[in-house]
Amino acid sequence: MARKFDAIIIGTGQAGPSLAGRLTAAGMKTAVIERKQFGGTCVNTGCTPTKALVASARAAHMARRGPDFGVSPVGKVAMDMKKVKRRKDEIVRNSNEGLGSWLESMKNATVFHGHGRFEGPRTVRVGEELLEAGRIFINVGGRASVPPVAGLDSVPYLNNSSIMEVDFLPEHLLILGGGYIALEFGQIYRRFGSEVTIVQRGERLLTQEDDDIATAVHEILENEGIQICTNTGDYQVENRSGKVAMQMKCRGASRDVIGSHLLVATGRRPNTDDLGLDKAGVKTDKRGIIEVDDQLRTSVEGIWALGECNGKGAFTHTSYNDYEIVAANLLDNDRRRVSDRITTYALYIDPPLGRAGMTERQVRESGRKALIATRPMTRVARAVEKGETQGFMKALVDAETKRILGAAILGVGGDEAIHSILDVMYADAPYTVIQRAVHIHPTVTELIPTMLADLKPLN
Repeated sequence: MARKFDAIIIGTGQAGPSLAGRLTAAGMKTAVIERKQFGGTCVNTGCTPTKALVASARAAHMARRGPDFGVSPVGKVAMDMKKVKRRKDEIVRNSNEGLGSWLESMKNATVFHGHGRFEGPRTVRVGEELLEAGRIFINVGGRASVPPVAGLDSVPYLNNSSIMEVDFLPEHLLILGGGYIALEFGQIYRRFGSEVTIVQRGERLLTQEDDDIATAVHEILENEGIQICTNTGDYQVENRSGKVAMQMKCRGASRDVIGSHLLVATGRRPNTDDLGLDKAGVKTDKRGIIEVDDQLRTSVEGIWALGECNGKGAFTHTSYNDYEIVAANLLDNDRRRVSDRITTYALYIDPPLGRAGMTERQVRESGRKALIATRPMTRVARAVEKGETQGFMKALVDAETKRILGAAILGVGGDEAIHSILDVMYADAPYTVIQRAVHIHPTVTELIPTMLADLKPLN
């Protein structure tokens, strides 16, 4: 006989736990199912550990730059990779255990450790337990996808999860992929001291970004000694005397690259292939992404999908916003929608990229009349004073409504400064609101009004 609940939550990523908090506070008897680690990708193999590694890599980088600031080096900068990993693991453990303790102590919540699978539109089995509820929420996230590369199964390769267990310095790290995961790990390990080669199938890195952003990021990484191969294909991998050998076509010419280790960072796939969604009647697309409407309801009444598995955003902040949307509609009579969300994210190389709204390419494709303004970080006092002048900022404005369409800040503090633009966009206010604001000097944000004062037609 099934154990009855008011709600079942499958997965404890960035939406599930907070939703459990709201549901239980509303008096709903809630079952929370987690098969692995509390916190999902972000806490265990994503944001939290990678940004801890970014911090260690930046410390090493700044130590080497000491003479630039008049600091005499004490000796050669060397990495204690076991200590780097211990620091990262402790940060992850604190987040993971704190989240687990919160869920376990939550009134009206019962936590089940195991793999949840649907047996019908209202029932989920976890081991020997059969659970039943009128409301079921799926928050199962995603995992690294494996590309069809000849010989890949003949070499031990890393992905974004398994590289978290590395406590040594790879001599030469090969990275297959040119997106965010590839670039962040590429810079991290280069700063740790590894030789790094990035192999990208596309014509350039960051294919979803504008050409000027991608070019600037390419230069930033190359300036640190990272080798980058773009426009590649016809890959074949083999074990060559204990090394990883990658044969490929690079801009039409044959090329071999030999490294000590290989990181595969070519995309992700949703964790939906072993949930029994067919037994519940929940529709997915050909990639396994759960189809949802503007309020995250699936094709089956009473079942919602939140986070990366619904294809509406592969970020912690979008997953958390999914929780807010579901809770608002279900508990607050507040009709919030996914379509109200403005695209925003960051690339955590150093300097970081902060992005909000439309890209320049998207604005051009829309055919609307627009204005554009840019400013190099060499003309941002804070960047000059910090000795970090790589990158630039850019904003696009609708010429008729004066609303900001999109912006990018590639430079020191870009991941934080972008929020001042994002908030104006959410307020649906004209760009003049921020352009006329008085900001603190010296900051990066203070140059946003200066940049917007120089808007010109987008030709």
